[in-house]
Amino acid sequence: MAALGTVLLLGLLLVAPPGLGQGPGRRRRPPPPRGPLEQVAAQAELSLSQLAGRWFLVGMASHCSYLEEHSHRLEPTALTVTALDGQSLAISTFRKLDGMCWEIRQRYLPAQAPGRFLLKGRGYGSKVDVVVGETDHSSYAILYYQKGRSVSVKLYGRSSRVSDAVVDKFEQHVRAVGLSEDVTYYFPTYGFCDSADEFHILDETKP
Repeated sequence: MAALGTVLLLGLLLVAPPGLGQGPGRRRRPPPPRGPLEQVAAQAELSLSQLAGRWFLVGMASHCSYLEEHSHRLEPTALTVTALDGQSLAISTFRKLDGMCWEIRQRYLPAQAPGRFLLKGRGYGSKVDVVVGETDHSSYAILYYQKGRSVSVKLYGRSSRVSDAVVDKFEQHVRAVGLSEDVTYYFPTYGFCDSADEFHILDETKP
C-alpha cells in the first residue's frame, strides 16, 4: 500500500492544474498509446450466470518464458466460475504442483465495460486486465489477459476437448494480437484435480 500511495502522490504532482503551462506556443501532450486490449472487442451480450460452472484450460498463447521452458511438463488445469452480484466472477483454479492438487482463488472485478474485468493480485504492479473475447457460454470461451504490455490468450472448454472449429477460432484470436503458433501451447486432457485440502489453497482475494 505504501508503494501504491507513493505512485498516486507522484501522479498528482505530475498533473498540472487546468490552464497551467498551456500558454501560447505550447501544445498538449499526445494521449498515451492504447493498450493492446483496448483494441480487442469483448463478447456482446455476455451472461455471467451462463458463464458460471466448470471449465477446462485447453490452450494458451503467450510469450511466457516459463511456458516455453516447461511446455513438456504442462499440468491439466480446471476451474470453477461463480457469478457474483451480476458484475464480478469468483474463479477457483485447480491444478497440480509437485503431484499435489492446489486451488487458487481469484476474483475478476468489473472494469469499464461489459465483458472486461480487472484481476488484482498481491503487490504493486500485479493487476491484470481481462477481456472475454468470445464465448457461446455452453462449449468454449476465449479470454485475453494483459499484464503491463504483455498479452496472453486462453481457450477454455466445458470439456477438455473442443472441436476443430473452436480451435480455429482460438488461433484467429491469437494471431489478431500478434502471437503465433510458436508460442501456443495445448494442455493435457486428463488427470484433473477436483479439489484441494485446506493446506493447498492460495487465496488471492484476501488483502
